[in-house]
Amino acid sequence: MLISRTLTTARHTSHYWEAGPSDGPLMVFLHGWPESALMWRAQMEAFAAEGWHCVAPDMRGYGKSSVPADPSAYAVEELVRDMVERHDQRGGLPAVWVGHDLGSPVVGALAAHHSTRCRGVALFSVPYFPDGFALSTLVPLVDRGLYPADEYPEGQWDYCRFYETHFEQTVSDFDAELPATLALIFRYGDPASVGTVYRSATITRNGGWFGAARRAPPTAPDHRLWPVDDFAALVADFSIHGFRPANAWYLNNAKNVDFARTAPDGGRLTQPVLFINGNYDAICDIGLGALGAPMENACSDLTISKEPSGHWLPLERKEQTVETMRAWLRAKALS
Repeated sequence: MLISRTLTTARHTSHYWEAGPSDGPLMVFLHGWPESALMWRAQMEAFAAEGWHCVAPDMRGYGKSSVPADPSAYAVEELVRDMVERHDQRGGLPAVWVGHDLGSPVVGALAAHHSTRCRGVALFSVPYFPDGFALSTLVPLVDRGLYPADEYPEGQWDYCRFYETHFEQTVSDFDAELPATLALIFRYGDPASVGTVYRSATITRNGGWFGAARRAPPTAPDHRLWPVDDFAALVADFSIHGFRPANAWYLNNAKNVDFARTAPDGGRLTQPVLFINGNYDAICDIGLGALGAPMENACSDLTISKEPSGHWLPLERKEQTVETMRAWLRAKALS
């Protein structure tokens, strides 16, 4: 059973879920956009049953954690500071850190800037970028065979540019039909998408994710991904603050690059790193262009695993990702 907790410091309130024996080795799970800590339920319950002490915070801007108004408060540096405070409260002993989507850049930055806090690093979907997760580091890696520069200057990352240029619209469009927006976002990956131009590359051209409709069409949630109660909790959380804080994570490209440049040894990671990628992840498949090259060059002990999945790996492949992590933990003597 996951237990709800809250930690408040002078700068931040962090709501988190925990499971497993309090004296077990620590495993910390960080979610991404637009998720909640409950997305890790299957992984937390599995590893807690094996003796791990599992912790998953609602990241700032989500759930019952702090929701700052200033977009700069969602820069990776601030998110790392949240995790350092949270880790200190647990005693600061080296942990295994796990991240998905935008949680992965936070885990990678934590491992680069605070290496003694990390025994191992497991990243889902979004690979590690030692120069920071930002458009300036992503666009040069685009597969120009699939996304010619004259037609798709940002490639599959056009949607990130749209957050910068049309921020208020991204918020109002997603908020217009919150349950439908979240249900539409969380779908299984489609094998037919491989090798095709993904819609994230045409957001600017289409005038937003939903085009002229400016709202998500009626969509039923897929409860194979989110259990009924967890999806209801996700919708309830977003009903409080909407998508504004979640989308603000995308407004800190320059700050994220500047922070990455301050990491020791150019951001190289010497800890064991596991990267789990989806074969049908139309945005983050490392088979697209050179997307995985910076991670491969920056990690001295890297294990890559591929799954027949889309972007939402921890939800689409619950049992399989547990087994992949379990095998990696054993192989690296981390368990």
